[in-house]
Amino acid sequence: MPLTASCRKLPRLEGSTSGDGMHLPKQAVSMARYAELGGGCPRVLRLGLATRGNTHLTAADIAEAVARGVNYLNWCGHDDGLSQALRERLIERRQVVLAMQLQARDAPSASREVEQALRTLATDRIDIVTFYYVEDESEWDEITRPGGAFETLVDARRQGRLALIGLTTHQRTLGAKWIESGKLDLLMVRYSAAHRGAEQDVFPVADRLRVPVVAFTAQRWGALRAATPDDPPGFKPAAALDWYRFALVQPSVSVVLMAPANGLELHENLALLQDWRAPDPNEFEELAAHGRRVRKHAGAFP
Repeated sequence: MPLTASCRKLPRLEGSTSGDGMHLPKQAVSMARYAELGGGCPRVLRLGLATRGNTHLTAADIAEAVARGVNYLNWCGHDDGLSQALRERLIERRQVVLAMQLQARDAPSASREVEQALRTLATDRIDIVTFYYVEDESEWDEITRPGGAFETLVDARRQGRLALIGLTTHQRTLGAKWIESGKLDLLMVRYSAAHRGAEQDVFPVADRLRVPVVAFTAQRWGALRAATPDDPPGFKPAAALDWYRFALVQPSVSVVLMAPANGLELHENLALLQDWRAPDPNEFEELAAHGRRVRKHAGAFP
């Protein structure tokens, strides 16, 4: 029977030796490779893969990532390489956790959107559905009132067509408040070296409530890989995989999503799987310092 928010298994990271509950893990010497999300989902590699409507990952790219061990797949809702890989059975459906973003806010629209997704993905179950970019209280009220989209997802979870109900937001304090409601099984929030507010606003609440957190924009849309006017002489920004390490060493994060634009970027990111290690304290502080510079100079955060 699918787990509800009030009867949830503790999100568990495997292989981590930090274990101190700190939200600034400067002294971490290793980082967990896998996490348990609950709801009957298989154990996931903590480096997940997301598709976007403007990217060019092919079905073969998705299949390669899964063959390399990536098994948390976040689908954007467009018919793309991820959906094609599922329809063409290039990946084993039972080995992956399939997540999608839901645009609908009312029950009838949500029902139609979920049914269309099931057809497009050629599956009878979507493991995780997150309400997409809920940014204010009025949206949450619309979703959770009688006749709202939440009703559709609760029914789908009861029927075994859905394991976990989640929400995606940029609003950290609201996200924390909404998981306090007990209605959500998972929260998806922005987290990177340039945007660390979740360490204070979200992670303590999620840890207490045992709610898995999925982090997105670990590279701050590429800005963390770029120089800033305040960089010290000779400084070279770190590669993409180091920014994923920065987020992955955070023990409150269950999954960190990569969203490569194409197969080349995907292959660069997957190099992390052969060198899975936490940044040492000096590396961590260098990443954190550049994150502070990027936050100062990169402008508004999407």
